[in-house]
Amino acid sequence: MKKVVFDLPIYTYQIDFAGHVSNIVYVQWMEIGRTKLLEEAGFPVHLLVERGVLPILAGTRIEYRKPLRLGDSVRAEVWLSALGRASAGIELRFFDSGGDLAAAGSHRAAFIDAGSRRPFRIPKEMRAAFEPFLEAPLSHRRSKTGGDDLR
Repeated sequence: MKKVVFDLPIYTYQIDFAGHVSNIVYVQWMEIGRTKLLEEAGFPVHLLVERGVLPILAGTRIEYRKPLRLGDSVRAEVWLSALGRASAGIELRFFDSGGDLAAAGSHRAAFIDAGSRRPFRIPKEMRAAFEPFLEAPLSHRRSKTGGDDLR
């Protein structure tokens, strides 16, 4: 599975009253990650919009594990956990300078037709472009002992 990996700066205006990165910044970083994933797959948002396809979000979840502070460097990783007919699961992880997990998040994303606002079924060529970023289904994962993991 291929991941989109990128670094994020932390600016003074992103720090909240508690002295760490504000929770709303993670939502912004998740949107940056989603856009970078679309770009890496060959479907930047502006191109999708020109084609009449709108990438939307149906849900966002974030778990904060460790605070990030001014001066920390942040590495982000993004990949797909699921790819449906008109939707996708997007996973995101944010790591601090030492490589420790600072936050984990996910999006439930979908594609809709710009005119009808109905679900847009992902065509074969688009699906093929997203598949390298898709986490292996449970039936294809390897367990830590090297055998098939059929949970």
